[in-house]
Amino acid sequence: MTRRAARSAALLLVLAGCIPAADPRFPPPTAAPVPAAELPPEPLSEPEQEPTVEAPHPARPSRPTRRPPVEQLAAPRPAWEAAPVTPDARLVRTQDVVVRSGDTLSAIAERTGASITAIARRNRLSSPYALRAGQRLVIPGGRYHRVDPGQTGIGIARAYGVPWSEVVAANDLREPFVLVTGQRILIPSQTASAAARSAAFTLDVDTILTGGEPAVASGRAPVRPVKGATNVPATTVPVAPPSAAPGRFIWPLTGQIVRRFGTGRSGERFDGIEIAVPSDTEVKAAASGTVAYAGDGIAALGGLVIVKHGDNWTSIYGHAGKLLVRRGQAVTRGQVIALSGATGFADQPELHFELRRGRSPVDPVTQLPRR
Repeated sequence: MTRRAARSAALLLVLAGCIPAADPRFPPPTAAPVPAAELPPEPLSEPEQEPTVEAPHPARPSRPTRRPPVEQLAAPRPAWEAAPVTPDARLVRTQDVVVRSGDTLSAIAERTGASITAIARRNRLSSPYALRAGQRLVIPGGRYHRVDPGQTGIGIARAYGVPWSEVVAANDLREPFVLVTGQRILIPSQTASAAARSAAFTLDVDTILTGGEPAVASGRAPVRPVKGATNVPATTVPVAPPSAAPGRFIWPLTGQIVRRFGTGRSGERFDGIEIAVPSDTEVKAAASGTVAYAGDGIAALGGLVIVKHGDNWTSIYGHAGKLLVRRGQAVTRGQVIALSGATGFADQPELHFELRRGRSPVDPVTQLPRR
């Protein structure tokens, strides 16, 4: 019997003891089934201890049956919520233009409403985009959004109800996926209504990594991270990523690996490892870096910390019960950044741990010291 079934059976026994015996003189009326939403909640209980054997992790439910709250430092909303985007894209028709004397690609983009990169790609132009008077250029049509200060890729994608990954592909965006204030972004066309798509918009780790940072003002450098959790930069202010290589990673904690990196028995891909540990175990940064995200915006991972390192490395820590850092904070190797928990889709206290190089997940075990 599963733990959930056992809890349900115990609940039924308790309820049965509270119901008086039926009077045989008055047969009970036929009652409609009670909607699930009106049933009393299951009592909270301590998680049962599982045998400490290494085995494939059980399949995750399609949605969490119960999500313990994530305790975290008081922090403002992430940039994509603090600086919401108005879907005011300009519709540009496909057209030909003739280059005037003194024209630049930037001036033509400003005049037509299209983006520099879209025009360059359509006409096979290479930087620094040298033009000559009388040259004919094709302006690719579509909806172009102008990036305002503080806006993020996530905010733009959500406003139009388009997956951020499709925006990245349509605009041929590359590492490090930094938007610039005033930049025009081509919005891919969709058939469903924007409102319906926006309501269904969900976050994942890749979306946060590639679309979570606010736009940088032209000619201005991002601010430097701070050492403590106080006085961190506002969420709408871009923070400079670390430049130094992370060196050798360390284990974020000690425990039993209950799920490994790679493809599982049912064919699903798993991008990290999961380590079973007691609740409130200290979770340490695997290397020095800058906190890019601390929150619980990804339902499956619950309490989540994402740390960016130099040389395009990122470490990810999920299922935390308590977060001890904030976005824009500099952390050192071995610094405690969270306490473990069973939040998100975890079925026991455990840590979800990932390492990524760019957008590619890497088996953490291959980068960590042998135990």
